Amino acid sequence: MPLVKIIGMVDPHCHLRDLQWAHKGTFLSETRAAIAGGYTAVFDMPNTAPSTTSIQRLQDKLTAIDSNAACDWALYFGASQSDNSAQYPQLAGQVCGLKIYNNATTGDLLIESQDMRARHYRAWNRPKVIAVHAESETVACILELVRRYRRPTHFLHISTAYELNLLTEAKLAGLPVTFGVCPHHLFFCEDDLPQLGALGLMKPELKPKPDQTALWQALERGIVDCIETDHAPHTLAEKASENPPYGVPGFETALPLMLQAVHERRIELEYVCKLFSQNVHRIWGITADPESYTLVDTDTPRVITREELLTACAWSPFEGMTVRGVVREVWIRGRQVYDGEQVLSAAGFGRNVYG
Repeated sequence: MPLVKIIGMVDPHCHLRDLQWAHKGTFLSETRAAIAGGYTAVFDMPNTAPSTTSIQRLQDKLTAIDSNAACDWALYFGASQSDNSAQYPQLAGQVCGLKIYNNATTGDLLIESQDMRARHYRAWNRPKVIAVHAESETVACILELVRRYRRPTHFLHISTAYELNLLTEAKLAGLPVTFGVCPHHLFFCEDDLPQLGALGLMKPELKPKPDQTALWQALERGIVDCIETDHAPHTLAEKASENPPYGVPGFETALPLMLQAVHERRIELEYVCKLFSQNVHRIWGITADPESYTLVDTDTPRVITREELLTACAWSPFEGMTVRGVVREVWIRGRQVYDGEQVLSAAGFGRNVYG
């Protein structure tokens, strides 16, 4: 049983729910799920209810998650349509970065005006990253702002060959850009939607097979910077409704899926570790803690079942798949928080990575 040690596994893109969406998941339930998936820290997005778009809402969320998280964590602040950029100097030290939604999302976070996007870029004069939801032609619009303002920008959940080409050219031109991909776009394409039904609905949507192939080719070339889950739980009842919401859980399946890809010789183990750890540390300016690590069995096969999941929604689009990769131990700041069967840390154990 070969065990691999990964220092400080971080998911820089998740939706922990709680607050007004506690029926979907709580800071405690979802950080416990993250630990079971091997993560020592997770970074939560601002499109919760209410959206994290003011200092007061940020403080409320900081207080709530600090009391309940079982693993380490960080929060994004959300750029709003109404221009909340004057608040940036007061809060930048407490968050992991600024999130700008440039394509469809919930609440008051969608910013379609290039002038308003530029206003936020000008105001975020910080070393911390701007993380963007940008799809298709919008990627080119955001790259224009990166060229103009030179702000470090991370493009989340890239899913098409077109987007990959734009970002590859931007990297070659020396722009301060990075990007991540999600396991659901790697392991599913739109051909899988008839079988998945509403459990295959997420943003960005599943794409045609050639785009999925392009993502794997990008991994083979080593130009992808990180694996991010975009963990976004919804109840099964919500998914079965007439208007099912977009989003799928992913904390507990991301590492096993990528280790299955290692087993199939689609990707190197060393690169997988970088995608979950070192590259994330570099992009988000984290100093690795050698006492925060995951021990994972890379060889033992298992079948993903909903009964074993700790996420409150208790389902996965990957249910029934055979994967390699069993998390045996997780340690955070020198304390064991997972023994391969149970989460050992209590609510409130987690700390703000940028506290």
